[in-house]
Amino acid sequence: MSTKGLLITTRYTVAILITLLMFFPMYWLLITSLKSPDELKAAIPTFWPERLAWENYRDAFHAAPFGRYALNTLIQTVGIVFLQLNISLLAAYAFAKGNFWGRDKWFFFVIAALIVPDQVTFVPVYVMMAKLGWLNTFLALIIPNGVSAYSIFLLRQTFKSLNNDVLEAARVDGSNRLHIIYRILVPMAMPTVVTVIILKFIGSWNSYFWPLIMTNTNDMRVLTVGIAMLKNSVGGSEMLNWHLLMAGSVIVIAPIVILFVFAQKYIVSAMSHSTFK
Repeated sequence: MSTKGLLITTRYTVAILITLLMFFPMYWLLITSLKSPDELKAAIPTFWPERLAWENYRDAFHAAPFGRYALNTLIQTVGIVFLQLNISLLAAYAFAKGNFWGRDKWFFFVIAALIVPDQVTFVPVYVMMAKLGWLNTFLALIIPNGVSAYSIFLLRQTFKSLNNDVLEAARVDGSNRLHIIYRILVPMAMPTVVTVIILKFIGSWNSYFWPLIMTNTNDMRVLTVGIAMLKNSVGGSEMLNWHLLMAGSVIVIAPIVILFVFAQKYIVSAMSHSTFK
């Protein structure tokens, strides 16, 4: 085998090994969700269930009100995505095509917000939500997450790369700013817009810390918090519930995996426009 052929074979082998390593946790999650409690207690773990215990998913639904959790998660996710997308579109247009004093300096503060973790700001925001009487409501879950610096950054970079001649022609035809944003810029920047929707959907769907501190009843719990509470919901012992925990986790991540598989081409296309310009 030539040196070039050996190099290609080595690259493919390494790529396959890395792919298998990355997908192994997903595989282990899936097969664990299909194992019986007795098989999970075995001293030597098995890489395939002796019997596919599909009833684990049924038992997980009965162990917790997953229907209510799913509805709460969907309302929270749709609300956050809608609010973030529209605010980000308006802000991105201002920073990319607007002409006002200190535009680039103000955008620097938006970028600086990316390094501030939620744990730094959650105490004053929690106090604010409590004073407004919004605790344990969808308002507390959605409103504080209504702005995303990263979404503004992605959309701003894409808008800045678009030709201004199209916008000037639209203004000559009598289009206002909202018409320009939603009828002209959004279709031209559709890969980035879809990417923002996907990323924010995944982030909101997987959110755990914020819903945990903002809600305190089952009627307002989301899926991630509900899964964590499954640990002691059956038999009073966490060790007895791993099959239910894994089944519940599969239920939670399945929509995200499906969404990502069908929309990954938009993410790749949008990332190519996200460099500083």
